Amino acid sequence: MKMIINGQKVDSSDGKTQDIVNPATLQVIDTVPSATAEDITKAVDGAVAAQEAWAALPVRERCAILRRFADLVMERRLELGEILAKEAGKPYMKEAVWELDSVAYVYRGACDVALHYYGTTMPIGTEPGYDDDLQITIHEPLGTLACIIPYNFPPAIWAFKTAAALAAGNTIVVKAPSYDPMTLLVLHEMLHEAGLPAGVAQCLTGRGSVVGDLLVDDPRIACVNFTGSTDAGLSIAATAAKHLTDYKFELGGNDPFIVFEDADMDLVVKEAEDQARNNRQCCTGSKRFLVHNSLKEEFIRRLGAELDKLVIGDPMDPAVNMGPMIAERAAKQVEKQVELTVAQGARIVRGGKRSGAFYEPTILADVTPDMDIARDMEVFGPVWPVIGFDTVDEAVEIANSSHFGLGGGLFSRNIYTCIQVARRLKTGHIAINGSGNFRAAELPFGGGRKMSGNSRESLSRVMDEVTQLKSIVFRYAFNERK
Repeated sequence: MKMIINGQKVDSSDGKTQDIVNPATLQVIDTVPSATAEDITKAVDGAVAAQEAWAALPVRERCAILRRFADLVMERRLELGEILAKEAGKPYMKEAVWELDSVAYVYRGACDVALHYYGTTMPIGTEPGYDDDLQITIHEPLGTLACIIPYNFPPAIWAFKTAAALAAGNTIVVKAPSYDPMTLLVLHEMLHEAGLPAGVAQCLTGRGSVVGDLLVDDPRIACVNFTGSTDAGLSIAATAAKHLTDYKFELGGNDPFIVFEDADMDLVVKEAEDQARNNRQCCTGSKRFLVHNSLKEEFIRRLGAELDKLVIGDPMDPAVNMGPMIAERAAKQVEKQVELTVAQGARIVRGGKRSGAFYEPTILADVTPDMDIARDMEVFGPVWPVIGFDTVDEAVEIANSSHFGLGGGLFSRNIYTCIQVARRLKTGHIAINGSGNFRAAELPFGGGRKMSGNSRESLSRVMDEVTQLKSIVFRYAFNERK
């Protein structure tokens, strides 16, 4: 496959490529260009040049193009889902095709928001000396945005970063994920098929240390929108600061899943098993299972029985509901993290074995609050570490001990416990009687606490992140100056 620069499918300027590997088979399924500095400059040049004309189009015309694109996604959802399943290891119909459905939903929703995103009129006569002035605000696009996409949900996260940005009149330069860029390349082809002008949406492939770093260091980039690791976010922030470039981050998490002694255990076990989605490669997936000591053994036993029912294998097999991790390298990282946790005193009660990019669903017992996995070590894979507690205060203390603050979930039949704990947890979002592993399109999402980021991507808030306010004052509008 090829990159998309200025509406054209292109190779890298030096002809170098990188292999895309099916994680289920470890076979190469295609190659993509490995972008050079020349390619990146060309993409930014084109995006900057196209931005003024794109922003000048009436919002209804921009949205008409984006709605046509959403229709195309729904027409080709099965084809796109197959590409995603093979490059990312997602079960085909259960996860990959569903993710393409979310792309169409978010694009349509972004158009709805953009068409009704209003400025404000200031109250008249509130401040002495300005009684005759009409003061208003309007929203303007930021300019050219760099959108750096992670491997875990590439189309869905891409949609949140690009739909509103394009509807608002920005142009975008997308850095596709290294492991699974192919679906995004096809989506960019479809944007142009829907009528998007050349240059408005660029899509680059290659190593993040090359493409991402050079994009962030370009002073013409108005904002960097990044989802990924906290370490990478800190590096981007340091580079962006040289140019005072704005940035929106959704970074790491170590979300708590808290089960109080009066919880509905049928619901608890269902929600815990549901965490298997995408092989637990979810930023906001529950990664620490804090269970009241009176329920801990029951939880471990019942969760293990549910995990035993999972069918693991080739994601194109309709019977499979858990595929491989994104790459063998990722599975090896989880393997090392589990080995470290066992060395610190934990006990494997289920799973713990790796085969290529497949890692067994693993339950860890005897996890204590002082272990790395209970604090700041994010395990991005199918591991359920169980930590016991006795009191509400103890649960809150353990949950807040991490430097992450993305999301979380809690389970209790006592509404007062739910409200009290939800307010005390230092996270960007909380689910009551559910895990925090959700992303409703309308609801503000992202880390707004500690080291988990600063964005609030959602249909209800994202336009605030991709536009800037301009204040306009009509002096003496109500009393013509003589």
